[in-house]
Amino acid sequence: MRAREAVAAVVDPEMPMLTLEDLGVIRWVDVDGDAVTVTITPTYSGCPAIEEMRADVRGTLADAGFARVEVRTVFSPPWSTDWISADGLRKLAEAGIAPPGRVGPRAAGPIPLTLTPPSQAVRCPQCGAAATEEISRFGPTACTALRRCPACREPFEHMKEL
Repeated sequence: MRAREAVAAVVDPEMPMLTLEDLGVIRWVDVDGDAVTVTITPTYSGCPAIEEMRADVRGTLADAGFARVEVRTVFSPPWSTDWISADGLRKLAEAGIAPPGRVGPRAAGPIPLTLTPPSQAVRCPQCGAAATEEISRFGPTACTALRRCPACREPFEHMKEL
């Protein structure tokens, strides 16, 4: 339990208002004596922060007294924004980032490719207005888009649904 609690407190390097636990990145924490194996699923396969996540998990567990730490990465099933905890969604909104909507279960079989961005209403995290506009499909991190609210005229990030 001590190892799980330590890993749950590791902060995401790209969105420091969230922990890896909030993001749903932590899959398993297995303890065998002084050895710990942590299995994580990054938010996407090309995540530039994966090495920093691994190093932070290893360092946190070493500080907690675990001598042998292994961090494994799995990509199946792929991470989904549906894995973000309710607390994580709340923290995103409090930080001024519009949280993602629910994706729901994934269909089996081939995934259709669409070249147009999804049309979706994204509420402004500043004033709550429902009608906002996308400025750029890509924000400061790969998982965010830039939006603007016509009501309060504030720009904000939106975590895209995956």
